[in-house]
Amino acid sequence: MRRSWKLLTAAAVALTLTTAGAMAQQRVFFGIATGGTGGTYYPLGGMLAQLISNKATVNGNKVSATAESAGASVANAKLLGNQEIESAFVAADILDAAYNGRAQFDKKPIKNIRALAALYPETVQLVTRADSGINSIKDLKGKSISSGSPGSGQYQLLTDLLRVNGLARSDVKEDSSSFSQAVDKIKDGNLDATLITAGVPTAAVTDFAQGHDLKVVPISGEAIELLLKEQPYYTKVNLPANTYKGQTAAVPTLAVLAVWATQDKVSDDMAYQVTKALFENLPIMGQVHVQGKNIKLDTAMAVGTTPIHPGALKYYKEKGLVK
Repeated sequence: MRRSWKLLTAAAVALTLTTAGAMAQQRVFFGIATGGTGGTYYPLGGMLAQLISNKATVNGNKVSATAESAGASVANAKLLGNQEIESAFVAADILDAAYNGRAQFDKKPIKNIRALAALYPETVQLVTRADSGINSIKDLKGKSISSGSPGSGQYQLLTDLLRVNGLARSDVKEDSSSFSQAVDKIKDGNLDATLITAGVPTAAVTDFAQGHDLKVVPISGEAIELLLKEQPYYTKVNLPANTYKGQTAAVPTLAVLAVWATQDKVSDDMAYQVTKALFENLPIMGQVHVQGKNIKLDTAMAVGTTPIHPGALKYYKEKGLVK
């Protein structure tokens, strides 16, 4: 009798292990590289990962998606190029530069990058203290400024903004802090300004404005018109009045689309399912951040020269965006 019990117990253990192994095989993993926690990529990426995990299946297996805080656009493009992540948020100008081997990717194109969807406009914000004396790009001469964490898209933009205004990078004191780190340094008087490209309101800037008098410096004028001829991915916008506490007037500036990108090793079925999970749950994205309301199916294919992944393209064909 005891032997029979042992055999039954062993069979139960084996069945449990087999079932656990089968359950482990029923999940496939999908990563989303976002940005720093003080930006917009991170909260929207977190909700997108949750939607995918709740809604998407590939070959009968549930998809387990995670959003990972990363170094933003340039670094994210390189993660895709090295096949270190399945997808990432990347600014449209950086995605184009990566695919075509320009700017930070000079002569080193990342040809395995594919686009899933254009998302929402990211607004360029030159943030400083109200009493800093910085009222234009030219006033940055001799000042300290962060162009974002290493690998962010702001690095090239700062170069371009300085150049069209008759300045060089050597005319400023550079810092490479994240959004949150940069505004903390401005609070403490250890940094004069920071350049931030993100969906608005940006968490780090909102936090700064709660306890300090803030100024968002206008980015406009003839020099910017010249830049727009060189950089077709940027467009003129106004940062609405009262986006941040104390910012009572609209501020002219620039914006660029954020793009959700992937790589060609991601299967067509996976690309289809994650794209579907996004666009069939847009109201939920809008509840997480106001920029989620600006993600629209009719602008999903506005990704520039980067090829759209065949799986995402299948979804867009089903929705009538492609004949």
